[in-house]
Amino acid sequence: MHIYFLGICGTAMGNAALLLKAQGNQISGCDTGIYPPMSNVLQNAGIEILEGYDVERLKALKPDLVVIGNANSRGNPEVEWLLNENTIPYTSLPNLLGEQILKKRKSIVISGTHGKTTTTAITAFLMRESARDPGYLVGGAPRDLPTGAHLGTDAPFVIEGDEYDSAFFDKRSKFIHYHPNILVMNNIEFDHADIFRDLQDVLRTFNHLLRIVPGNGHVLVNGDDPNIATLLPVPWTNVIKVGVGAENDLQICKFKEDSKGASFMLRWRGTIWGKVEWGLYGLYNARNAAMAALAAGLALKPEDPFCVLDLDLLKNYKGVKRRQEILKETDSLVVIEDFGHHPTAIEQTIDSLRNRYPGYQIAACFEPRSNTARTKLFADRFQNALGRADVAFIAPVHRADRLGDQALPTEQMAANLRERELYARAFDSNEALLEGLKAYASQTKEKLLVCFFSNGAFGGIMKEFVDS
Repeated sequence: MHIYFLGICGTAMGNAALLLKAQGNQISGCDTGIYPPMSNVLQNAGIEILEGYDVERLKALKPDLVVIGNANSRGNPEVEWLLNENTIPYTSLPNLLGEQILKKRKSIVISGTHGKTTTTAITAFLMRESARDPGYLVGGAPRDLPTGAHLGTDAPFVIEGDEYDSAFFDKRSKFIHYHPNILVMNNIEFDHADIFRDLQDVLRTFNHLLRIVPGNGHVLVNGDDPNIATLLPVPWTNVIKVGVGAENDLQICKFKEDSKGASFMLRWRGTIWGKVEWGLYGLYNARNAAMAALAAGLALKPEDPFCVLDLDLLKNYKGVKRRQEILKETDSLVVIEDFGHHPTAIEQTIDSLRNRYPGYQIAACFEPRSNTARTKLFADRFQNALGRADVAFIAPVHRADRLGDQALPTEQMAANLRERELYARAFDSNEALLEGLKAYASQTKEKLLVCFFSNGAFGGIMKEFVDS
């Protein structure tokens, strides 16, 4: 079967193309601005990448199926030709994954506003280290797995369950297509303001997801999350609560973190499962690990999930790139990159860094880049999250000209933080922020930790600062 990917070089599309290639399909695709590393990975796998969009070329290729990426919509010449001619079937990426891969496997779907990539990677890692060969699709760059996507030979397949919509012609959340047998629901907050109206709208799509879990499946929920609590009970399947509260089935106990690492105990309904000591920080990562361990255990041996997993496997776990990734560390300066683009994630990361680096002054550099972060919707919450640092540098809003008066008010936020006696500045460019940060770092007499928060590249200034 010849499958043609329209927009093949995105992380999700590229990884999916590799999975379908591993199934024996002929794969090709097109994109604009083709660049490494994904282009190299695809070409090394024997996948042809074509530059730009060309209707005549698509006619000549005559693929059996076209996968239209989420970034492509009406107005794209190849999309318009497909709709006008109606001779070649097309589909969304989530539907393709659901029908071609997940429907035939025991699907472990990792959902939630935060922690999907990390929890997916830990789940796959634990199964691999338990001498299994699971399939997986991770929406990031895992340090402990050979690739971000793998077809696997064993039945379980673990995948991030994103609540974002599937395609311009399918506004259902991606995870609706994923046939969950084991569903992890880690947390729910309002996000993706370009897709959802409010928190109730987000809860509605998660409720739809819950309704397709089979009776012999399992749902692992964050038992401490008040928003998830509104979706319970779920009487048609097996629900397991995970969290720090005593009412949880799998309880996270005795959590500690310091400059040497983090540790915690896992207790299953009153009985100690084991102790975890590892290099990932934050209570949120402890919950990610607890969810992943239980999900992996249930996938491998549902009747006794605890006997098949050794929690000591997590001792050397390294995590996912861009999640509290250390870019530089000296006696007086630490530079960290984090993917944080939601106020809750930024707040939790700064609190964890306080425990990890006592005696350091924390400078938080924030790039408002995601569709939600760019707007004034979370202005107060971003302001409060950045206020947990000692220094706040706020970059210009990405594509602010498209938002008008709905853009995040960065100057006002900085002014408000200064009233709270923080050193805070908002900048008109990333380059100006870099110069301001360099000046501050050169004059401070305290040990300094700089954390860059962005779901983008921050204009390349992170590397420039590290190299300066």
